[in-house]
Order: sequence, then C-alpha cells, then structure tokens
Amino acid sequence: MWLEKGRAEAGLQGGSECQNWELGAKNRRARRKGRGLAGRRFRIASTALLIAFSSYFLLDTFVLARSYAASSQSSLSSSEFASLKSANSSAGGSSASSGSSKSSANDTTGTLAEGSSGSGVYANATVVGSYSDDNMTITVYRFYENNTYIYAADVQVRSAEYIKSAFAQGTYGKNVTAKTSSIADSVEAILAINGDYYGAQESGYVVRNGVVYRSTADSDDQVLAIGTDGSMKVVNASDATAQELVDQGAWQVYDFGPGLIQDGKISVTANSEVGKAMASNPRTAIGQVGQGHYVFVVSDGRSSQSQGLSLYQLAQFMKSLGATTAYNLDGGGSSTMVFQGKVINNPTTTGHGTSERSVSDIVYIGS
Repeated sequence: MWLEKGRAEAGLQGGSECQNWELGAKNRRARRKGRGLAGRRFRIASTALLIAFSSYFLLDTFVLARSYAASSQSSLSSSEFASLKSANSSAGGSSASSGSSKSSANDTTGTLAEGSSGSGVYANATVVGSYSDDNMTITVYRFYENNTYIYAADVQVRSAEYIKSAFAQGTYGKNVTAKTSSIADSVEAILAINGDYYGAQESGYVVRNGVVYRSTADSDDQVLAIGTDGSMKVVNASDATAQELVDQGAWQVYDFGPGLIQDGKISVTANSEVGKAMASNPRTAIGQVGQGHYVFVVSDGRSSQSQGLSLYQLAQFMKSLGATTAYNLDGGGSSTMVFQGKVINNPTTTGHGTSERSVSDIVYIGS
C-alpha cells in the first residue's frame, strides 16, 4: 500500500511537471509569437515610413511647387534700363558705344514674305515669318540639314533691354513650370525660346533681368552672360560669382551649357555631349553675330522626320550663321520656339507626337 501511495504521488508529481512544462512551452510560444508579431509590425511600420519618406522626396523633387521669390514680368522702362546700364558701366562693367544701334554686319533681315527663300547665310532656308518695328527686326527661317529641321530666328535690336527672361507663372521657385508658349503669352513675347530650366537643378547661377536669384554653381559650370551693353560671353563659374557678373554689367545669366562658340571658334568636339543625352537630339541655342545682332535656334529631333543634332553639329550650324559666341540651352523635349504667339517647331519628348514640355523659364524678345 505504501508502494502504491508512492507511485500515486510520483504520478501526481510527474503530471504536475508535465503540465508545468506544457504551460512553459505555451508561454514560450506566446512570447515568440508576440515577438514575431511585434517584429512584423515594426517591419510594416518601417516600410510604411520608408515609402512615405521616398514619396515625399520624389514629390518634393519633381512635383511639389515651391515659390522662392516673385518676379515682376513687366519690363524696365528705357530710362530705367539706361540707368542700370550706366551704373554697371560706372562700376567697371564692359560697355560698347554702339550698344544702342543695330548691327550693320550681315544684315539679311527685313519684312520678308512667308515661304520665300532667304539670302546670304540664309540662302538655303525658307522664311517662316518676320516682324519689324522701330526697336527690332526679327526674321525666322527653317532649314533642313543633317536630316533635321532647324529653326533660326535672326534678331536685331537697338538695345539689350529687349532681350528678356521670364519665369513660369511669374515666379522663381522649385517645380514651378509652364509651357514655353504659355509663358511667352503671359509676357506678350514676340519671339521666345525655352531657357536653361534652372528648376531642374539645385545649383547654377540664375540672373534674370539684372536680378540675382541664385548665386550657387559648380566650379566647372560654363555660364552665358548677356550684358546691358549687348555683349555676350561664356564664363566659367570659377572665374566670377553671380554678383560679380552683375557688377560687371550682366543683364541675363544662364547656366546650362556648354559654350558652343567662343571668340569665333567652335569650343566643343564631336564627342561632346550633355550628361547622358543621346548624340542626336532636339536642341536650343542662342548666339551673337555682332553688336545688337543675335540668333535664336531650335532644332527638332527624335523622330523619323527630324533626327536631331549633336552638340558639334549645333555648333557648326551656329557658326555658319556667323555667330562669334554661342551657347547651348536646355534641349530634348524642352526645345520650343514661339513666334508671334505660335509654336513653330515640333517639340517632342518621345518622338511619338508633338507636345510641349513644361519648363521653368524662357528667353524672349519683347517690347
């Protein structure tokens, strides 16, 4: 009997230990399950936070508009521009006594009939349209070279005050964009091309109509400075700050590049290209032929009808027009020319269909 009682107690003890072990196992499984659930929740929360941050970063970079400063789209009066020009000259900026007169060199423009043939350097081109008043003469031509349609506006002005810039929506900021034609319409531009798309970059000089909006740039940037005296020069950002350029007489400063022609010589090679751009692209460029005499150029590209140009081909074309200084602006889908309220080229990003890309700014000729 004692033996049976001992066995019973041992059985009870063994059962108790078994129950305790099972209870412990359940507790361990519960803790593991809890840790696993907590881990999953942490991973879900971390992933959600990462997605939210990435989404905000992408929105902030490419979508959300941030206005940094309003810009008056109205032009300076002739007296105000003359005062600015005089102040710049007095401060040591460059000046030219002939800055207020039209260029007599290579005068190939006038009020020409649409569809007629050009003459001189425009002998192989067709006239798209022309405009003339007391302060300017503009004739737009269409070429077909290098399997590409190229539109060249020959511009002669009495003063550099008529070479202007305008921001999309009248505002300097990030992701503030509009179509070139819309910006041109807002300022009643006679002729307009897309600018340097400053908003796509975090740095790069932005000087518009004599005002410094951004003064940071990479040291190896090549910028274009158009002076109040009508001069045009390509400058390395390492050689002058934005304010120093204004103090020297800069009226407009663009930062895209590269310079195509400097001192009458082509300054790019057959292998030069912008970033990862394709060799043949739609292009936009601006150049100077003589005092008060400029060329605004846009080429189509990326289509079976118009292949596009390399930077070297663009430089060659600018030189053929007589440009002694020329500079590459934003191209690709941005390349657009507007003349008297009409888009005259065929802007495209993909090559399938014609569509304007919204941009940050334009360069234009206006009264």
